[in-house]
Amino acid sequence: MKTSLMRQEVQEIPEAVARLLDAGGEAIRAAAGAARRRDPAFIATVARGSSDHACTYLKYAAELVLGLPVASIGPSVASIYGAKLRLGQALCLAVSQSGKSPDIVEMTRSARESGALTVAVTNAPAAPLGTTAEAVLDIHAGPELSVAATKTFVTSAVAGLALIAHWAGDARLLAALDTLPERLDAATRADWSPLAAVMQKAGSLYTIGRGPAFAISGEAALKFKETCQIHAESYSSAEVLHGPVSIVDADFPVLAFTAADAAEDTVVEIAEALAGKGARVFLTSDRASAACVLPAVRTDHPLTDPLALIVSFYAMVETVARARGIDPDTPRHLKKVTETR
Repeated sequence: MKTSLMRQEVQEIPEAVARLLDAGGEAIRAAAGAARRRDPAFIATVARGSSDHACTYLKYAAELVLGLPVASIGPSVASIYGAKLRLGQALCLAVSQSGKSPDIVEMTRSARESGALTVAVTNAPAAPLGTTAEAVLDIHAGPELSVAATKTFVTSAVAGLALIAHWAGDARLLAALDTLPERLDAATRADWSPLAAVMQKAGSLYTIGRGPAFAISGEAALKFKETCQIHAESYSSAEVLHGPVSIVDADFPVLAFTAADAAEDTVVEIAEALAGKGARVFLTSDRASAACVLPAVRTDHPLTDPLALIVSFYAMVETVARARGIDPDTPRHLKKVTETR
């Protein structure tokens, strides 16, 4: 069987991250310096799709490392409703792999006009978003031809995390970023075949996580939908028992993402509870007894652990798509660049 573009691009993630940290380092350090000088009171993010999941991941990273609250702004506030938000005390982080979506561009323009420090994270720095924002972080992912975003998701997340690390002067996090490419290389080879075997015939599942891993859960649910035509819903492990658990019955699949962080035990506890209700639970922690343990490549920092998890997930979900007779490069009803207003 011919190798899919998605598979090729997943394999390219470690090299793309290394390239970003090298070629993009100067721009990241400059933006971090500007952020320190501006000393914003909060961060506002603007994104859609996989880029919005990257922003959710960065929300947790910024709140944990910088102590700054982070809010996601709906781009339609500016592009459709024409509202003027008071963002003069904010750093506005706009993430878009194409840099072309009119609503993202318009919200970024509005934020800059209100006095926010605007930072664009994109694979196309010459696109409208890059020319609108005050600072531009080129993610250096290289061409991404498969409709499913993989390289651009991870490199967007890494660019934002490196910005946070330099902004905070966090030596441990910076050191973990230096070793991340080799950890991601190992993650591309993690054996998640037990989950793949179940998902070849499944029609629905839950993905769960907590903190930064919850953002990864959201990205995984999206990829199940767009590449495999599987209905997937993402929940915080703190929320899944507040109603959603009602539809869990025998062999209902659940994928639980855990990093080696302060939330690991709580996610394991919920995963085990779901297994006790009959769910077929897969978990990226070796602390489980009832759930099936998936191998997790651990990195040198809890905040980078989720990035290794999503790389292993991408490799697995591409296999599931092909097993279901679906071309993961050209999902139905979708195109690579979606421009919303």
